[in-house]
Amino acid sequence: MNVRYARRGLTSLAAVSLALLVVGCGAEEKPKSDKPAVTSAAPGKTQAGQPQQSSEEPAEEVAVLKGQKGLELAINSAERDAGGFLTVKGRLRNTSEAVVAIPARTSGDETEVVKHGTSLGGATLVDALGKKRYYVLRDTEGRPLTTIGLDSLGPGKSTAVFMQFPAPPNSTTDVSFQLPTFEPATLKLS
Repeated sequence: MNVRYARRGLTSLAAVSLALLVVGCGAEEKPKSDKPAVTSAAPGKTQAGQPQQSSEEPAEEVAVLKGQKGLELAINSAERDAGGFLTVKGRLRNTSEAVVAIPARTSGDETEVVKHGTSLGGATLVDALGKKRYYVLRDTEGRPLTTIGLDSLGPGKSTAVFMQFPAPPNSTTDVSFQLPTFEPATLKLS
């Protein structure tokens, strides 16, 4: 290797390192006085001794599916978007008093989906009138467009989940939501 090219490489590396160091040191240590400080407080009591109301209202549950060993899937919404997709959002919760492992069967049995870990990739929507079944969408590498990396939930714990499907035609207003190891439920589409 030529010494001249080696020196250029080291000089370039030093310049890039110095630039990153300068950019990193430019961060604010204290918030500016013209910016409001961000704080979060747990709901407590007001000065009058009245309990404070949480600004977050509990999400309305469209359906609650019972699973094995105290698992429940509470579905909060099933909404179409302009891109031709239907997104189902909800919470997976453990109603038991013990840690519960998320069943591997919830991922379905497709090899491409299963290799990405435990997910809700086995979920389907069934349009009885249109006689079609819709599966969770996958990306170009086979990962399901749903919450992945689910392993277990502690007692009384919950986690937000989502699943994305191709949207049924606008004429379809009801679908049956099915997830392996959970009872099915009928969803109204918005």
